[in-house]
Amino acid sequence: MKRYLGFLLLPLLLLIAGCSERHITEEHAKPSVQHVDMQLDEDIHQLLQQEMQAIQQGMMSLIPAIASGDWEKVAVIGKTIEGSYLLKQKLTIEQRHALHKSLPAGFIKQDQAFHHSAGMLAHAAEMGHPDIVNFYFYKLSTACVQCHAEFATDRFPGLVAKQSEAHHH
Repeated sequence: MKRYLGFLLLPLLLLIAGCSERHITEEHAKPSVQHVDMQLDEDIHQLLQQEMQAIQQGMMSLIPAIASGDWEKVAVIGKTIEGSYLLKQKLTIEQRHALHKSLPAGFIKQDQAFHHSAGMLAHAAEMGHPDIVNFYFYKLSTACVQCHAEFATDRFPGLVAKQSEAHHH
């Protein structure tokens, strides 16, 4: 019973901690949010969108798999997300070169960290550790939000921090 209770409370505690951390950093953040424009050619843009859709599908599939303790499925999904580097799939040498020139270093760094976390989620699932699986799911979800807030504000305007909104009333 104690382990089950911990399994249910961990995601809630992580959510509260994440919200608290975001609130603190938003309060002390610079007044303007940096938005990075990425100019990608159409082929690369389409491949990036395909990868993002595949990642979204994987993330959505993780929820019922984690909730039901289907660690084998969680591990498979995690490994699939880990291996879905855009840079490693479907790109010609010329496209890889263009992509490296087009993508900001911060995007590439965040992308690598995201895929590493997916691998860690898969490993935790293989070991049967629900608390660690939940931790890495939280990291993946947070990474999506951070990346979208920095690199895709046109597509996700709801992630742009409100500059003048007071947090305490």
